[in-house]
Amino acid sequence: MRPNAAGWSEPRAAEQPGPPLWLLAELTYRCPLHCAFCSNPVDYARHTAELDTAQWCDVFTQARALGAVQLGLSGGEPLLRKDLEALVRHAHGLGFYTNLITSGVGLTDARLAALREAGLDHIQLSFQDSTRELNDFLSSTRTFDLKQRVAKLIKAHDYPMVMNCVLHRHNLPHVGTIIEMALQMGAEYLELANTQYYGWAWHNRLALMPTQEQLLEAEDVVRRYRARIGKQCQILFVVPDYFEGKPKKCMNGWGTTFLGVAPDGTALPCHAARMLPGLALPNVTTQGLREIWCDSEAFRRFRGTAWMQEPCRSCDHREEDHGGCRCQALLLTGDAAATDPVCERSGEHGKVREIVLQGRLAASQPMVFRSDGNSLWLSSGGG
Repeated sequence: MRPNAAGWSEPRAAEQPGPPLWLLAELTYRCPLHCAFCSNPVDYARHTAELDTAQWCDVFTQARALGAVQLGLSGGEPLLRKDLEALVRHAHGLGFYTNLITSGVGLTDARLAALREAGLDHIQLSFQDSTRELNDFLSSTRTFDLKQRVAKLIKAHDYPMVMNCVLHRHNLPHVGTIIEMALQMGAEYLELANTQYYGWAWHNRLALMPTQEQLLEAEDVVRRYRARIGKQCQILFVVPDYFEGKPKKCMNGWGTTFLGVAPDGTALPCHAARMLPGLALPNVTTQGLREIWCDSEAFRRFRGTAWMQEPCRSCDHREEDHGGCRCQALLLTGDAAATDPVCERSGEHGKVREIVLQGRLAASQPMVFRSDGNSLWLSSGGG
């Protein structure tokens, strides 16, 4: 290893990474929903520029040449892009497996037919809850009935479907009915992703934080359904880091598997990396994707293990968890290079326990919903 001008350790040429297998194209930050746990940057309203059709197609071409095989088309709401079909067609022609990640708003029968013709492989449809009242409250929109119709359209066009629902204290008691809804819709996969606390969810953490009892009961419900339904629908239940005691490997290893591109062309080692101070994020409009992936400071910064501080540096599990989430470390300690405080070996682990306790004691904490006005307020220090 050798230090660069910033004092960070850089990998030698022999330590160059493999291909970015998963490309996430965040086509736009625009979205008709206003979810309280949105993963978009809280200052997204400051980032209005979007790559045009030719620029996105060039990104896909470069990523495929690098070895990327799976393409997620996300946002915001990607259906707000009028060129979505053209982008899918280009990606399909390159050999990508394409996955549309959508709220369902704007997905009509005609548009589904056009996307099918363009070569779209897969659709992931989000719900906020199994009840109209809570679904519409959490998204601050009236979309529950629309999502139900879209789910039927997806199956009518013979698409495999993943139904996604972000879990937290308000809907964890409904896990059983959420699973029943997914089964009735014919979903092949159900992703029950407990809230990870960054972005908008960080600002709403006390309002969203579940109790340990809620999580254990929900896990038990999931186990019973898995035993009963077998392969009818595969259920993925992701426990929130704050209740694990062991951190998850950030993006399966920073700069090893995942490559995100934001609407304005900013290349991201993780989709929340904009929040990390001092990280000079490259842009696809000024640098080639191969140079960004292999050589940019941002993608090398937390790649491997040489950058680690103690206790990670001498920990036997450093190759398993890579120190955990960098954004979580920043939010909880102020240092993106610190051990993720979710880890019980971290000297800052008490902060996680304190937040969980605060959430347990918060009877009726108000939530801040994603909107342009709230975006500007939060980015100036509110929340």
